[in-house]
Order: sequence, then structure tokens, then C-alpha cells
Amino acid sequence: MLEASHVSVTLGGHRILTDLSLSLEAGQWLMLIGPNGAGKSTFVRAVAQSIPYSGQITLGGRDLRRIKPAERARQIGILAQHNSALYGYTVEEVVALGRYAHRASFLDPIRPPHLLSIDHALSMTGLSEHRHASILTLSGGELQRVFLAQVFAQDPAILILDEPANHLDLKYQQLIFDLIADWLKMPGRAVLSVVHDLSLARQYGSHALLLHEGRCAACGTLPSVFTDFHLNPVYGMDVSAWMQTLLRQWNTPEQPHSAVI
Repeated sequence: MLEASHVSVTLGGHRILTDLSLSLEAGQWLMLIGPNGAGKSTFVRAVAQSIPYSGQITLGGRDLRRIKPAERARQIGILAQHNSALYGYTVEEVVALGRYAHRASFLDPIRPPHLLSIDHALSMTGLSEHRHASILTLSGGELQRVFLAQVFAQDPAILILDEPANHLDLKYQQLIFDLIADWLKMPGRAVLSVVHDLSLARQYGSHALLLHEGRCAACGTLPSVFTDFHLNPVYGMDVSAWMQTLLRQWNTPEQPHSAVI
């Protein structure tokens, strides 16, 4: 569905990505992982065509640079890491923006087929009751769900997500990832997401690409990438041992609370 071949990015005289190649197939959830500064978000920006790059990124075998933005938006939905609520639009108005790629122009009215997609996206994300609320009144987790509903309404075949649950409470982290997992169950869909939390990547991903200093350190099925051999040199620590140490905190029998006098 999506393929990158020898993609390199240089910004401000600094090489950020070097010779990156990957492929994304239907049904896959590809986790893009690696330390800060590895180039994960840079690759998302390259797919979004917002920065120059060498090499090639293809969508269904076609060069992404030669596909018009509206056609590209009908195939790829991108959820950025940071989304701001600067104006008091309603939830429904923001979600409806996802249908513009399917309309003849911005002046084209929102017709019943578009309304069905908007209603479905609101229902999927649990926002139907908030459709007329101003986005300025929402919590961070609710706002992220609004922008996720927007890309759901866009009805793409591929979701590209840059830290979709970054800075969210645990409840909303689980909710966002569960929503994406449900969306992926439909045939002909695929997800590529930048994920900082390796536990979330391991829980939800089917495949992974590990980046280190802008280069691919490992790529393949999630079990083949999540090994000490690949992870430890990249993160500079014993990743598995650290994760198990954290887990043991939850396996320790709860101590009785001390009486407060």
C-alpha cells in the first residue's frame, strides 16, 4: 500500500534520515520506534509532503510527489503529534473538515453521504453527545479524539499517526489505541504510527521499524525487532530488564495502608 525506497532527508545542512526503506501492507500496524532524534517524525513529514526528501515514496505503486493533494488525502489520513484548538469551532465542524477531500470544492455543501461518514466517526470515537460543543471546552484527551474522528471521517485506507497518545492520561491512551485497532479491522486498511512508549508499541503493533540516528536498525515483524540484540544497542540499556523491573512493581502484593492519626 505504501512503500519508501532509499528515503533521505537533509534539513539545515544536517542529515536527519539516511537511506530509509520500508513497506506497509494491508492489515499491518507498523510501529516506528527509536530514541528521541532518531528521525521518526521526520519520516511522517516526508510522507505528508511537507519537507523535501530524496529517494521515493509510493502509494499503490505511484510516486507520492505526483499525486494531487486531494487524491492523496482520500488515501492517507495523518494525525499530527500536536493539534491546537485556537477557535471555538464545534466538534462536528472540526470532524466535518475530514470530508473536504471527498467534495468538489470548499463551497460544495455537505451532502447526506458526507453526513453519514461524520456521524459514524463521531459514534466510533464516543463524541456524538459532544457534537455541538465548542472544542475550546474539551480536555486534552477529548480534543485528540476529535482530531482522530476527523481522520476517520476522511475515510482513508492508511492512517499515519505521530505519537497519537502523547501526553494523554492512561485512560485516553488506551481509548485512542483501542479505537485505532478497531478501525484497522476493516479490510484494506493499514496503520503506521510513531510511538515513543515501547509497551504500547508491543501491545498493539504487528510490525516495527527501529530507527537509530536516522538509519534503519531493524525492520520486520514485531517479535523479530523487539529483541535484546536490536533494542539494547540503540537505546544504550538493557530494555527488557528495565521493562520487567517496572512490571514487578505491579506484581508486588499491596501493603496495608498505615493508619493516619
